[in-house]
Parts: sequence; C-alpha cells; structure tokens
Amino acid sequence: MTNNFSFEINSLLVALPEIFLLSSIVIVLIIDLFLTSKFRQATYYLTQLSLMVTGILSFNLIGHPETVIFSNSFILDNMASVFKVFITGSSMVAMVYTRHYLLQHSLYRGEYFVLVMLAVLGMMVMVSGYSMLTLYMGLEILSLSLYTLIAIARNRSIAVEAALKYFVLGAIASGLLLYGISMVYGISGSINISDISAFAHDPSINSRDTLILNFGLVFLVIGIAFKLGAVPFHMWVPDVYEGAPTSVTMFLSTVPKIAALAMLVRILVDGLGSMHDYWSDLFLALSLLSISVGSVVALMQTNIKRMLAYSTISHVGFIMLGFVTGVVSGYGAAIFYVLVYVLMSLAAFGVIIILNNKGYEADQISDYKGLSKNSPWFALVMLIVMLSMAGVPPFIGFYSKFSILQEVVSAGFITVAIIAVVFAVISAYYYLKIIKFMYFDESDKDETISAPMDIKLILSINGSLILVVGLFPDRLMNISMSLL
Repeated sequence: MTNNFSFEINSLLVALPEIFLLSSIVIVLIIDLFLTSKFRQATYYLTQLSLMVTGILSFNLIGHPETVIFSNSFILDNMASVFKVFITGSSMVAMVYTRHYLLQHSLYRGEYFVLVMLAVLGMMVMVSGYSMLTLYMGLEILSLSLYTLIAIARNRSIAVEAALKYFVLGAIASGLLLYGISMVYGISGSINISDISAFAHDPSINSRDTLILNFGLVFLVIGIAFKLGAVPFHMWVPDVYEGAPTSVTMFLSTVPKIAALAMLVRILVDGLGSMHDYWSDLFLALSLLSISVGSVVALMQTNIKRMLAYSTISHVGFIMLGFVTGVVSGYGAAIFYVLVYVLMSLAAFGVIIILNNKGYEADQISDYKGLSKNSPWFALVMLIVMLSMAGVPPFIGFYSKFSILQEVVSAGFITVAIIAVVFAVISAYYYLKIIKFMYFDESDKDETISAPMDIKLILSINGSLILVVGLFPDRLMNISMSLL
C-alpha cells in the first residue's frame, strides 16, 4: 500500500458539497455567537439555506462519471450523489418540524442546528467513503453529533441518561468495528475498498487468510448491526428513542439510516461482495431476529416513541433481508425500503411534534384518543402513515415490503418470506391500535391542535407523498435500482 497522498485541485469539485457544508458550519457557528435573542431564529434560516445549497450541489453532480479521489479514499458515483440529495432534503424537512418543537420546549439554541449540520456532514462522508478510515471518520462525526443532540435537554435526567447509554454502547460498537477493520487491514494490507475487494476476489488466497478475513468480517457486521439497531444489538434503541427530545428522536430514526445503508453497500457489497456466502448467513439470522422481536415487543408498548423504536427494529430486519439475497435487485429493494421508511417516519414524528404543547410531550398512545374530532387533518395524515407502515396497499409502505419479499422469494428463501409475512401481519396490530384510538375513542381533552403554517404545509406534502408515491412507485423504485 502506498503512503503517498495525491491531491489535485480538480478533485475539489467532486467534494464540493462537503466543502461547502463544512464552510457553512464554521460561518453559522461564528454568526450565532453574535446574534441577540431578537434575531436568534436567523440560525435556523441559515441552516436551511446551507442544507438547500448543499443539496443543489449534490444534485448537480448526479450523472458525473464515477471518480475516486484522495488516494482512493473518497468516491463520487450516482449512489453517493442521490443519497446526499435525500440526506439534505430529509434533514431540511426534519428541521421544519424541529423548529416548532424547540420553541415549544425552550430548547431553541444555535448549537442545535450546528450539530445537525455536523451530523449531515458525517453522513455525507460515510456515503462517499471508499476506505475503511473515511467510513469510520464519517461515522464518528455523525455519532458524536448525535450524542450531544440527545443530551441537549440538560434539565431532563432521562435525556442525559439516554445520551450516556447511547455513548457507552456506541463506543463499544465503534471498538468492535475498529477491531474488524484492523483484522481486514492486517490480512489484506490495505484499508481501501477497491484493494480489499481485489484481495477477497484473489483465487490464490489460502485458507488461513480466508479464516482471518472471515473473523474480521464478523466484527464488521456486528459493529454495523449495532449502529443499525438490529437484534440482539438493539438494547439502546428503545431507551434512546424514549429519552431523547422528540425532535432528536425523529432525526436519529430517519436520516442516519440512509448513511448506514451506504456504509453497508461500500463495505459488504463493494468490498467483500465475493464473500457473500459467509456474511449472508449472519444477516439472515439478524434480520429474522429483528423482525420477530421488533414486531412482538412493540405490541406491549404504551409509549408511542418506544413503539416506533421497536417498529424501526422490525423495519431494519426487512432492510437486511435485501442483502441476504446477494443480487443487485435485492440491494436495490433495500435502498427503496430505506427511502420509503424515512418518508414515513418523518411524517409520523411530524404529527407527534405538532401534538406537543409547551412543556408537554404527547408520547403516550392514549394521547391520540379522539384526534379525528379535534384535528381531522392531522389524524388523516397519521392514518396514512400508520397504514403505510403496516404495509396496506395502495400506500408506499406496501410496495417497500413487497419488493423485499419478492426478492427473497426469487432467491429461494421461501420459508424466510413466510416468516416475515407472518410477523408483518402481527405488527399491523399496533399500527391499527393507534388508528382505533384516533377514530373510535373519545378524547380526554376538547381542544383543537394548532401549528405554524410552514409545518402544516410540509406535513401535508409529506403525508400526500406517501399516498402519491404509493400509487406510482415505479419512479422511486427505478432510481433505487439504478444506483448499484
């Protein structure tokens, strides 16, 4: 492996979105220091502007020839550019919901938005990472930002506890991931994905080297599964989702899933794709455990954030099933599932945030009793989201599950598909329970829910897309399939 770090000025164009976002973070941080309370909301608008420009720069790079720069440590391809557009777009939607929440709970601080931009930067580095070191660096930028965001409500002991728990368990996961990287580096002599792929494809590799590579592969899978929240490495998910401020829970449960999926593709598909027979068995066990545990345990939850946490674990299981297939169409189905999940989860947390009052978290399922009478439009959006998450046609959630199951059956895992369908039916119960509370139970409070016009507009578009994209899923499906 060469130690020379090559640099060309033309490579700056390839990394322009990241360079711009990093510059924006520094500028916004400095400006926020001098803002008085009267102009405090300027930080929010600067953040949204920065994310929008970053998204536009990423969009303009779609179709750019595949380019690897910085000594094969950073790649620009269509998957990277499209994922960056979705990351910035989803973050902007999350920020619209977040501003309302922060104002309601006296948490409106400039550093919150700076941390979100840092998290987005970490995700963008993960998406374009083409060496183990770059991927790990992006992951840690994201993780450190999330640890701080979870603890930003310092007056709430449950938030601080959640941040500490996530930090400790996240550090363990990072250690396992680093150990796996060190094993792969030790046997292959490189941390670059292309070099690792060439080593794994080498027909002359002996059994000893294969054994060591498999050993490192196990730790890589465990580290990534920990970050995804797959069973049995899920113990942090429900506690962090419940303890974190709802706006942070929304961000944590949605946008980072795109970056985590990109990391899976870079390491396991691009780097160790030839060893699919070894890691697919691990993924099969993790996916079935996640689907079953997430679906069953969610039935017993009374807190909607904990319920959505276990729901997320179940969705992660379905995503991992796409990688079990070992074919490009299966990976494309997993990408499609992640993008759909982000769209649905943003809308679900948007409704939860709107129902928050000053100092009050609407985090109990019983808080949604009679919502259809007090706020019929918000109840309708939540109805669309719950039916979509349950996999009811014609909503987009049905097609995301269907595409995964179709690929699983095509790969010959018929029993696995049947098990997944059974637990998908079981999971429909807790989604339908929320609908029953909204439309068939009487509310304890007789008040109309109000929200600013921007959040109403974004939530309406968010909810409508779940139905519209569900009626015409081919476009998003084709985009997902074309990224690999």
